[in-house]
Amino acid sequence: MEKIVVDTSIIIDGEITKLIQTGSLKDCEIIIPVAVLDELQAQASQSKDYGFVGLEEIKKIRELSGQNNITLRFEGVRPSMEDIKLARHGRIDAIIKDIAKKNDATFYTADYVQALVAQAEGVKTKYSKPEVKITNLEFEKFFDLETMSIHLKEGTKPLAKKGKPGTLSLIEIGENLLTKEYLEGITTEILEASRVTQAGAVEISRSGALVIQYKDFRIVITHPPFSDNYEITVTHPIIKLALEEYKISEKLMQRFSSHAEGILIAGSPGSGKSTLASSLADFYSKKGKIVKTFESPRDLQVNDKVTQYTQLDGSFENAADILLLVRPDYTIYDEVRRFHDFRVFSDLRLAGVGMVGVVHANAPLDAIQRFIGKVELGMIPHILDTVVFVKAGDIAKVYELEFKVKVPTGMTEQDLARPVIEVRNFDDHNLEYEIYTYGEENIVIPISKEAKSGGIEKLAESKIKETIRRFDSNAEIEILSNDRIKVKVDKDAIPSIIGRGGSTVNELEKILGVHIDIEPKEESESHDYSRTQFDMSESGNNIIFETNESNTGSDVDIYVNDRHLTSTRVGKRGRIIISKKSSAGKRIINAVMSKSDIRLVIR
Repeated sequence: MEKIVVDTSIIIDGEITKLIQTGSLKDCEIIIPVAVLDELQAQASQSKDYGFVGLEEIKKIRELSGQNNITLRFEGVRPSMEDIKLARHGRIDAIIKDIAKKNDATFYTADYVQALVAQAEGVKTKYSKPEVKITNLEFEKFFDLETMSIHLKEGTKPLAKKGKPGTLSLIEIGENLLTKEYLEGITTEILEASRVTQAGAVEISRSGALVIQYKDFRIVITHPPFSDNYEITVTHPIIKLALEEYKISEKLMQRFSSHAEGILIAGSPGSGKSTLASSLADFYSKKGKIVKTFESPRDLQVNDKVTQYTQLDGSFENAADILLLVRPDYTIYDEVRRFHDFRVFSDLRLAGVGMVGVVHANAPLDAIQRFIGKVELGMIPHILDTVVFVKAGDIAKVYELEFKVKVPTGMTEQDLARPVIEVRNFDDHNLEYEIYTYGEENIVIPISKEAKSGGIEKLAESKIKETIRRFDSNAEIEILSNDRIKVKVDKDAIPSIIGRGGSTVNELEKILGVHIDIEPKEESESHDYSRTQFDMSESGNNIIFETNESNTGSDVDIYVNDRHLTSTRVGKRGRIIISKKSSAGKRIINAVMSKSDIRLVIR
């Protein structure tokens, strides 16, 4: 009976199974070295799909071994730790060949180098050149020109998303329920085609998850323990646009060309962010710039001049060290989402590299807020200068960021000035948001048109009324414009508010920062204020006015000879307390000494 020794490569390729099924192998003994079994087990334990494929093939060989008078057995010893360490240098392969020599067996392999070495050692060898399907793979039949992604899950019918960003619809593209075996076959087909053609690469390999970039297809394969069932999701770009094909104003194109070096492209999943990022990469490349990309997986559709980098030793931080050595002008950072992504993006931008980041966000402001807390607030305008929000494949909104030290909108006190990030609409330069620190909190404030024009109105409600009330406690104020107001007062108060030669009103205009038009009230609008009854006494360093307890909490104006002295608030039990040492207190004492008329008006 002929003896056959097989190695790992020919088992994974499934060639032995095919030979048994077609009857090409019969009346023989198949010997599988224990080293082969251990190697496949080690790969499977590391969640590498080749290990699972190989173990499934051995299982099939055992099930088929009863056919055509074939026996199956395992031989050899388990590799030592030293053998495993030297596996990459051919130690495991040498163990397998030794078993073939010992049994005077024919050595079956699909590894060309292994076949050459075995033949050089005089071992009877049969090299099986793998017949791998590299065109019209099974999953490709589900795609047409309108399909953006397919979703294949065990126990369900195949689904596809069709249409363009913003108008996508999920539809069934098959009648039969998908089986685990069928999906595993698709996985094996993809892995083999990737290995043979070098057109694909395994980007991520984790326990229960595998991400492969095959040509321009992004393939995500999940299975237990990560997902409840076996599932394959394949995404394929359906459109590639040049930057000039977008609806971009000449002003924005000029910014992309010469000013923008910290660009953030934001949008929801499937909105067309990566398509715009690819367009920008080609745009800068055609302008004679050195352009690189950071991607995992590497699925941006860019021209051959653009080099696509992925994680180095599992980290973009390591890749950034290499990137700085190649001196790129621009780097496209696809999928900025984890904490270290924001840090790497920021570090590269501050190092002088032009950066274009892609980030998931439901609104353009959300993209900026994702940087808050990950980098210092004051550094954000130095990292980002342009935020582009993409919706349904088009540029929906563009923000520009500016850094200023100023009093935030809505505040009036000059000592509240602080560093403020202004977020402005790029098209009309209109201020829409302000970001600053208040206390220990980072504050993001929307700035509406009402808020911006309301500064003068707030001034009118507080500062102007407080100032004019010295002359007429019920003055009427009307806002004419941002720098002009109209004041209506009683006729008797007009001389005092104007002053000698207009000196008083001129001083008021300087204080308030507005031009004041003074008009008398209509007779019907005049009010005859009645005196509020009060008792006045002294207590220590204070003057105390006692009024009706019902006035508690009300505002009160104090007049001396019909001239406004001061305004205050009625305290507990209707009492008004004025310090003797205050300016108002001294004037009240003088009024009492000179027996001047003192009047209280409750408002």
